[in-house]
Amino acid sequence: MLFPVFFMLGICLVPAHLTPTEHLGSSFLQQCFEEAKKIVDDAYTYSRAESLRRVRKDVVSPHDALRLLKQPRGETRTAVRAADYMAQTLHLVQQRVHRIHKRSLNATDLLSGEDLEKLAMLTGCATQVRPPPCSSTQNLDKYRTITGVCNNRMKPRLGASNTPFTRWLPAEYDDGISEPRGWQPNRTFNNFILPLVRQVSNNILSTTDAGVVNDTEFSLMVTFFGQWNDHDLTFTPFSPSIRSFSNGINCDESCERTEPCIPIEIPPGDPRLPTGPDSCIPSFRSAPACGTGFSAYNFGGEPVKREQINALTAFLDLSQVYGSEPKLALSLRDLNSDGLMRVNDRFTDNGRELLPFHPLQVNMCATRKRVTNDPNATEVPCFIGGDTRVDENIALTSMHTMFLREHNRLARALKRLNPQWDSETIYQETRKIMGAYAEVFIIRDYLPHIVGDDAMRRLLGRYPGYNSNVDPRISNVFATAAYRFAHLAIQPVLGRLGPDYTQDRQFPSVPLFKAFFTPWRIIFEGGIDSLVRGLVGGPAKLNTQDHMMVDAIRERLFQFVQHLALDLGSLNMQRSRDHGIPGYNAWRKFCNLSEPRNQAELARVLNNTDLARRLLRLYGTPANIDVWLGGVAEPFVRGGRVGPLFACIIATQFQRIRQGDRLWYENPGVFSARQRAALSTATMSRLICDNTGITSVPRDVFSVISRRNRLVRCNNVRRLNLAPWRERRCTDFLENGSCPDLPPDPEFEEEHILNEFSGDEMDNELPV
Repeated sequence: MLFPVFFMLGICLVPAHLTPTEHLGSSFLQQCFEEAKKIVDDAYTYSRAESLRRVRKDVVSPHDALRLLKQPRGETRTAVRAADYMAQTLHLVQQRVHRIHKRSLNATDLLSGEDLEKLAMLTGCATQVRPPPCSSTQNLDKYRTITGVCNNRMKPRLGASNTPFTRWLPAEYDDGISEPRGWQPNRTFNNFILPLVRQVSNNILSTTDAGVVNDTEFSLMVTFFGQWNDHDLTFTPFSPSIRSFSNGINCDESCERTEPCIPIEIPPGDPRLPTGPDSCIPSFRSAPACGTGFSAYNFGGEPVKREQINALTAFLDLSQVYGSEPKLALSLRDLNSDGLMRVNDRFTDNGRELLPFHPLQVNMCATRKRVTNDPNATEVPCFIGGDTRVDENIALTSMHTMFLREHNRLARALKRLNPQWDSETIYQETRKIMGAYAEVFIIRDYLPHIVGDDAMRRLLGRYPGYNSNVDPRISNVFATAAYRFAHLAIQPVLGRLGPDYTQDRQFPSVPLFKAFFTPWRIIFEGGIDSLVRGLVGGPAKLNTQDHMMVDAIRERLFQFVQHLALDLGSLNMQRSRDHGIPGYNAWRKFCNLSEPRNQAELARVLNNTDLARRLLRLYGTPANIDVWLGGVAEPFVRGGRVGPLFACIIATQFQRIRQGDRLWYENPGVFSARQRAALSTATMSRLICDNTGITSVPRDVFSVISRRNRLVRCNNVRRLNLAPWRERRCTDFLENGSCPDLPPDPEFEEEHILNEFSGDEMDNELPV
């Protein structure tokens, strides 16, 4: 029993006569590291066992589902563990020095550069920041690495997975280093205390299903394509520990604020949740990046301030299909095939491929028996994809399924076109085309509907070429606030439509809160066709200032049986505070917009006096408004579905992604001119036609079906011409040394590809 006691007391004993100019020494540092390692490893081991136990129960609670969804895995988990080793070691150093000398000294002031380098090696942080080699044998000019490293030859980790988000404005933490905004209950900002996020959600975001206004311009595909794209760019893992490193408190069983617990306090009189000192929604902090926060040992960026990890690459490379680290990417491939992705070996969707099942046996997706009240109903595991959130809802799962099928369809076509290609070449060439799809669909088709005409013209006009000095990394404010705008465009019901685009008679529309983690609905309720028709044939919810967020995600997020469902609005604002994101006015200033100082000025910005009054009743000043809330409260820009602030942030982010990506499809040398021309004709409409049983689609899947956007038969939607990918192979040269032309292949030659509209356009359109 003595050994654990010594650890609790601290075996790293500080020299008694230390002066500020003397260093602590390697022996002391090694002892502190060993103690910190035990604290972290014990917490991780307990938390993993406890988390698995919970998600294997018959009923999985919403916050356990969210935790599993946000857990770091593989190399991300290694990066998070290294950061925790570093932070806890230096926390112990700081604690011991303060205890012995009764004064505040920075740990890094007491450690030599040699000691800090040793600590970086001990904790594993050095591995996380060391520039990787960019070898000429890696085909770096032809194909992307799965992790995104070496995209920028001069700065190989720029935009790579498992590196920190970038900051466009400095973080604002309560203690200036790591504590979330509002962590200290009586801390004031601009002379006002920040309101409880749940109180803000109740007072500003609340709406009812009856108050939902349908968008008359844009389809529900806009909403879920945005989520699909977000999962290509951002994933912020939680800390793996469910209990405090400092005092062992379980974050699910206490409302105490202690790292990594960041509970969401319930305000008095909450309409749904119990109130009181021990009442809160459990929540966890995002994991810190190596060498940031209390570690005070910085590897770049702003010194000593906590940064968060982005587990994904910053590039539009469809990492939600392929993964962002080598081990996962390899596991998703069918290595016994010619470049295909692995598919489900138990079920199909009317003969079409489905995603493979996840090997981890959990009950998070096992809800069929309860929902159908059939004790004999067959349960199935969760699906697996390149992103862990593949099962979050069945609309998102349908998107994953279509893109998986498209990879395999293209891979088979490329093999027929180039039978000499090996499996790796087919996989890489297919992945390269698929990544270009994402770039085309986002910039050409999706973003104009979101950020509007002005931002597209100013920031995302003609492609200017690759610039190695442009930082493509995802900004913290984009990931944490701006790109969560579509949460207010979610309908309370997922439409399932039949071939005539009316309600599917056999499998009708399903309430959204009953569509979370339910892959069995795809397997046993008609596949993805009716869901995809619902996305392109149904309207998005219109975000209005009177009806912002539906109860399906504000009061019933991840609800299974237990009443304590999550509140997505509260989670969004709590996450911004956890990340130290500055308030509304700071970002208005960043975007060269006006900074409202009082109710009258805020009312002019929002064009709504009542909303301005209600916001200031909570926040006291516009400067304190959580940036996510301020952004979604603004009136839309012309042609878009966000206000001026989020139009600026979102367009700026994609501008930097495009310019800072050496392998962007328009960059000369990435694709041939003929290949680029072919890619420019790719459409989501054709992708749907090729990978479902759907026979008619709207020309623009992001706009509602109307006289201007009629349904078109799939055989009249232009196909991607793969002829430019046909590789000329000369085994025998003619006498003059030239290579003979290949014989024409009707399946791939452009003259045999149907044009978008053959004959009279109206004859090929279907009645609305």
